[in-house]
Amino acid sequence: MHVLRNEYMKDNFLIKIETWHKPDTGHLENVHGLDAETWKKVDVVYIDIADRSQVDSKDYKPEEDPCRYKSVKTGRGPLGPDWKKELPNKKDCPHMCAYKLVTVKFKWWGLQNKVENFIQKQEKRLFTNFHRQLFCWIDKWIDLNMEDIRRMEEETRKELDEVGTKAKDRARLISERVFSCII
Repeated sequence: MHVLRNEYMKDNFLIKIETWHKPDTGHLENVHGLDAETWKKVDVVYIDIADRSQVDSKDYKPEEDPCRYKSVKTGRGPLGPDWKKELPNKKDCPHMCAYKLVTVKFKWWGLQNKVENFIQKQEKRLFTNFHRQLFCWIDKWIDLNMEDIRRMEEETRKELDEVGTKAKDRARLISERVFSCII
């Protein structure tokens, strides 16, 4: 689970992303086990990494198009229009679906709906682009072992911690400057 908060908005801002990976093609309902009342409010959005219409034109890269990509190492790809229907019949081809539950809370009168909808739209865009890349980069990661992955995760965590620290320091400096200008 990934949770993002804003220290200035406290409990009035939250982006929470929960993920379940299941060995299917996306046909399970309510994998996160939400109560009936919450489940009624969920907007289920299906992402098809081979559907070009789901990709913003400014994000499109031919080298990251699963309909054009063919893996040298695995032989997978390119994906055709019926790839999701054909996949269960390919017993030698492992597959999974990433079920994402994105919870957004932005309590700010007059902006709440706009900001929450914008964030949801951007999350879909990020997930679409990322999973298209993941498929098309398979030759870069297919041979990695768990030790390689854990090392890369640790390197990434350190980089993100460093970026986060710099951003907080910068925000604090800006706040101090703005506050001193007001006084």
